[in-house]
Amino acid sequence: MKKITWPEHPLILEINTWTWLRELSDQYGKTITFENLPVRVLEKETRDFDLVWFMGVWRRSPKGREVAVTHPDLQDEYRKALSDFSEEDVVGSPYSIYDYSVDPHLGGAEGLIAVRKKLAELGKILILDFVPNHVAVDHSWGEDVPDAFVRGSEQDLASNPEGFFKRGESIFAYGKDPYFPSWTDTMQVNSFSRVYREKVIETLQAMGKYCDGVRCDMAMLLVDRIFQQTWGDRGGQPLEQEFWQEVIGRVKEINPDFKFFAEVYWDMEWELQQQGFDFCYDKRLYDRLLHEGVESIKGHLHAELDYQKRLVRFIENHDEPRAVSAFGEKRSLAAASIVLSLPGARLLHFGQHLGRRIRLPVQLGRGKTERVVPAIEEHYRKLLPVISENIHDKGTWRLFHLNGEEFLHSPFISALWESDKGFLLIVVNYSDNNQTGTIDFSGLVKRGEKITEEMQKQTILLDQNRLDINASPWEVNVFRKGKAVPL
Repeated sequence: MKKITWPEHPLILEINTWTWLRELSDQYGKTITFENLPVRVLEKETRDFDLVWFMGVWRRSPKGREVAVTHPDLQDEYRKALSDFSEEDVVGSPYSIYDYSVDPHLGGAEGLIAVRKKLAELGKILILDFVPNHVAVDHSWGEDVPDAFVRGSEQDLASNPEGFFKRGESIFAYGKDPYFPSWTDTMQVNSFSRVYREKVIETLQAMGKYCDGVRCDMAMLLVDRIFQQTWGDRGGQPLEQEFWQEVIGRVKEINPDFKFFAEVYWDMEWELQQQGFDFCYDKRLYDRLLHEGVESIKGHLHAELDYQKRLVRFIENHDEPRAVSAFGEKRSLAAASIVLSLPGARLLHFGQHLGRRIRLPVQLGRGKTERVVPAIEEHYRKLLPVISENIHDKGTWRLFHLNGEEFLHSPFISALWESDKGFLLIVVNYSDNNQTGTIDFSGLVKRGEKITEEMQKQTILLDQNRLDINASPWEVNVFRKGKAVPL
């Protein structure tokens, strides 16, 4: 394959691989896997994106599936998402990984390699999951390299059976986030174990034949101080280098273009950027958009540009509620338009652009058929091509404010991209009231020039450098100098 060029501001499409292929199989009336995935489907679905994240391609654990089938809390989640679910619909968690081989049900290694090649021909980049904090309870490493894991005693097993389990003659800890109950389909790795680090580096180096980068699940749990806070002296002493500094450095020695994306919380984005991650989740922005006011959002967006360019912005992914359910229909479109207008990486979860409301547990292999919401589909159909074409590496970004507004308190959140091709100005009324404002186009447009408002597909002749707007609640306006992007 030809050498890939990573964009500075990538637009990412996350696809739940198992349910997506099942949905396509139902549409085509035959089994669709990576082996026979139509190129026209790839081309259509990824048209406006730079990166595709196939979530959940690795082989899932048989033991993990047993846990997923019988877990009472998960049963409730399944019924909420799929009222007619059966045991056959439970395929196990993609984060309880049996081994890092492509699941045969999805088309196996050769199928994925072929799809990656097709994506590359379309100019797209492929990323996959890596789960650093735990593996499945029946992963072969438990027998091959037991010292790679947090171990326990008979006393631990007796006093805390929710936290420890016995496998053969060994007792291991279940995988854990310190703020939640243990994940009983997984076993906890020891990030201070030299043998574990070598296994991780070997695994990630081998992934280069499948993908161009990895999204690392719960990456902050492997930071030395977090691991030590969670497990105390069970892991022994920290090694000379931080886990991620060593792992990322060693992988990039072999494959410098391989990129690392961190799922990260607890305001640790900057810390993980310093440890080598190319991009980190911006969960704080998600929370501000959902729960806080415009002043908080704008304050967040005043961070240093070099920092912002290495964040992943989103209003939905497989861990969060569907955007329409969380935000409401119109507000979700306003929030998405803000996110998509920002520098760095922007992530869209498959189905978000269709107005899907049901958050599907990752353990299910089938979803419920949902009707497309025309207003939502139309919004993304207009916005995504404009964003894709106009936000590029040669452009510059800044927050923009309308005349007469008190910038931090105004309900308008606006972003301006400029390049030698012209400009793109996204203006969002992020409030539930009508708002008026005046856009000053001085320095952007000469008097008498035309601009296009892309959401209404209107051409506007500016007889002066100012434009008054009256925006309804959550309204999005996208002004562009130059030829309109065709639908």
